Amino acid sequence: MNEPISTPGRGRAASHWPLLLAAAAILMLTMGTRQSLGLFLSPLNTATGLGVVSISFAMAVGQFVWGASQPLFGALADRHGSARVVVGGGILLAAGMALTPFVSSEWGLMASLGFLAAAGAGAGSFSILIGATARRLPPERRSFASGFINAGGSMGQFVFAPLSQALIGAFGWVTAMLALAGSALATLPLARLIGHTPHPATQGAAPEASGALGAQLRVAMREPSYWCLHAGFFTCGFHVAFLITHLPGEVQLCGLPAGVAATSIAIIGAANIAGSLSAGALGSAFRMKYLLFWTYAARAVAILAYLAAPKTAATFYVFAAVMGFTWLSTVPSTAGLVGKLFGTRYLATLFGLTLFSHQVGGFFGAWLGGLAVAGTGNYQWMWIADIVLALAAALVNLPIREAPVARRLAAA
Repeated sequence: MNEPISTPGRGRAASHWPLLLAAAAILMLTMGTRQSLGLFLSPLNTATGLGVVSISFAMAVGQFVWGASQPLFGALADRHGSARVVVGGGILLAAGMALTPFVSSEWGLMASLGFLAAAGAGAGSFSILIGATARRLPPERRSFASGFINAGGSMGQFVFAPLSQALIGAFGWVTAMLALAGSALATLPLARLIGHTPHPATQGAAPEASGALGAQLRVAMREPSYWCLHAGFFTCGFHVAFLITHLPGEVQLCGLPAGVAATSIAIIGAANIAGSLSAGALGSAFRMKYLLFWTYAARAVAILAYLAAPKTAATFYVFAAVMGFTWLSTVPSTAGLVGKLFGTRYLATLFGLTLFSHQVGGFFGAWLGGLAVAGTGNYQWMWIADIVLALAAALVNLPIREAPVARRLAAA
């Protein structure tokens, strides 16, 4: 099941590709499914009569659970291996999506989409997949690997958004939802390629990495740079969840057809493939905290430009392309900094905790978006909040110290 890691030179590099391709494909399936849910908000509202606020809240719970589950599943993956976690997640994700057409209450929707599907997607997401690959790669390839895997998630959004909209239009939202449930099961055969054997270069790379998880967590909780990453990632989650949940509603408010929203979400995914690969490559050459600074600053500029532009289909497509390039290109840099600070032994857990902060922001982005449109009839205040948070996130990354914590502690 594990690919060889000891062959020198090109052979060893080639041996990493099955691992990277499998991890990217798993993330394509789990993220493609999750990032298409905003397209189901209006059909769910029509079918159940629950209202936009209630459905947005259920999806917001899903954002929170997706993040909260990742450090838990990350700890399980660190202890028992990633393959078992991914298999369990695929089953949960498929079950949650398959149950959704048969629920008609807010509690039922929270159980299916908010808990089962979200937890299942979390078990096959960034922290588990990036943690599994980082342990099997030399340090100089980890940033590229993170970007490559992240690009897989973006490919899922690019593929699944228009596909879901086409299925909804042709066969109805129930058939589309069941099709997504079936696609989640494709993660099961891919899981066997996600091994747990570490690369020799990871052994002894960070003195604290060989310690118990509790000791590693105590070190991390005392590290200011780690909390700066949490703060920036909170903003990232707020942006992503708000857009993926409410961009279809914004398009509708502007009097444009639903196809514009599906195309925009697909463009976001396509652009983030380029953004993720670029961030992964640049992370090997530039300081990652500066990459994060410019990523968040670019989002603030993009939102300001969108607010000033006429609301046409072309505006949405350009906006989607710019936001897509910065969409989840924060992931390679954030994961890279966590690995640089603390080593890779518990990367799935420590990066999973930053993703929890990401999804706390995601909860508020999805939920407050529903409250805003229900209370004011538009998303104006949400766009302003997006700009303020983007600027704050850009600045909070500047004080990060990129030297390994263990080295600093030893020197002290």
